[in-house]
Formats: sequence, structure tokens, C-alpha cells
Amino acid sequence: MGTPATDLLVDAFGRVRETVHDTVEGLGRRELTYRVDEQANTICWLVWHLTRIQDDHIAGVAGTEQVWLSEGWVERFALPLERHDHGYGHSSEQVASVDVDADLLLGYHDAVHARVVEYLQTLSDDDLPRVVDRSWTPPVTLAVRLVSVADDSAQHAGQAAFVRGIVNRAHE
Repeated sequence: MGTPATDLLVDAFGRVRETVHDTVEGLGRRELTYRVDEQANTICWLVWHLTRIQDDHIAGVAGTEQVWLSEGWVERFALPLERHDHGYGHSSEQVASVDVDADLLLGYHDAVHARVVEYLQTLSDDDLPRVVDRSWTPPVTLAVRLVSVADDSAQHAGQAAFVRGIVNRAHE
């Protein structure tokens, strides 16, 4: 186990993983790609995007290659997007293009989650104040980046769970 701070981060990312699984498990492609309106994000896109952001940002601070690339997920998903795309600023058409089954989506999420936990467990309290991004004022520390990614992930997981609730009501 890590430090109390990193243990909290592991717990936070674990809660995101639980929400992702609770939201995605048992859904077919139709439910995963349901849109509340023509501009809304789908469960599939939200989970893919939050996972891509985790993968991109954690690989960035860890100095490793993204799981998306190193483990062949980009080829398995076969999306009509650039290899490094993670969904930020996507158009409605790009959101709709993220259409994969639950097993693939959860497989990628679990692979990224494992990498995130593995990385977090290497950290000490002395690592957390390290500046990882000087393009912001004030500069972003590792601690701030990790909390930001956990928060963004939790928000998107909650949005996906909300859409699942709408999907469930529509099929009652």
C-alpha cells in the first residue's frame, strides 16, 4: 500500500471503476449509444472519454506510453478517429462514432484502471508537489493533476449513470 494520500486516490479511482461497471454491465449497443437528444453524449462515449483522459493524463505524468496504444486498444476499438484522440471537443458526429460493445469498453477501462493503480502505488508524499504542467497559473502539481483526473472521471461516470437511468425508464 502507498501513503494515506495515494491510498485516497486509489479509492477515488476505484469508485469511478465501480460506477463505470454498474453503469455499463448488462447493456447492449443500443443502450450504450442512446442519446437523450441529438447533441447529447452517450454512455459509450462518456466511458470511453473518461478512460481515455485517465490513460492520457496518467501516462503523461508517469512518463509511460498510453495503454490505448501499448496494449492495442486503439486497433481493437477501430474508431474513425486520430490515434491519440481522447474526445475533448468532439462534435456530435464524433460522439456517435464511439460505438463498441460493453465487454470492449469495460476491458479497456479495467486495463487503464490497473495502470493507474499501479502508478499511484509507486508514489510517495514527496512526489505529489512536483510540477507537471507549467502552462497554467499557478503551475499544476502532480497532486492537483491526479485530483483533477479523478474528479473529471467521477463527473463523467455520474453523467453516464444518469443516462443509464433514463435508458432504464424508457424500457420499463
